[in-house]
Amino acid sequence: MSDKGLRQQQLRRLLVERDLGSQAEVRAALAAAGVDVHEATVSRDLDELGAVKLRSADGTLVYRVAADPGPASARSRLDDTLARFVTTVDASGNLAVLRTPPACAHPVASAIDLADLDDVLATVSGDDTVLVVAREGVTGRALADALALRAGLS
Repeated sequence: MSDKGLRQQQLRRLLVERDLGSQAEVRAALAAAGVDVHEATVSRDLDELGAVKLRSADGTLVYRVAADPGPASARSRLDDTLARFVTTVDASGNLAVLRTPPACAHPVASAIDLADLDDVLATVSGDDTVLVVAREGVTGRALADALALRAGLS
């Protein structure tokens, strides 16, 4: 996963675990977790994650990732995401290589990450390509075949 992906994963975790009401609080929490970023980066990350401000139990406004469905719900929506965006699937070693139209790789990688599939160790997305790293003992071909089936390409 890219530095951006790791940073956004950490940010998502922080928004679930803590009540953070401002970008300055988010930036401080990230810094405490060892991630030093500018406020502009925090703003972009919050936007890309779909974070919104909602009222917490005590009435204060805090950031939440409203679009994070959790693994069970994400798995049920994964097939639709793969079918909508993945055009080809190939394999090499322990990697499955998914191709998408331009600017569509991130939603695919995110859907795979959120689904928390047993055979997937990590994803790395570019603009139109997603590398899916298979867990130890799983070949890239087996993972590619499973993802192609979910995408309706087999």
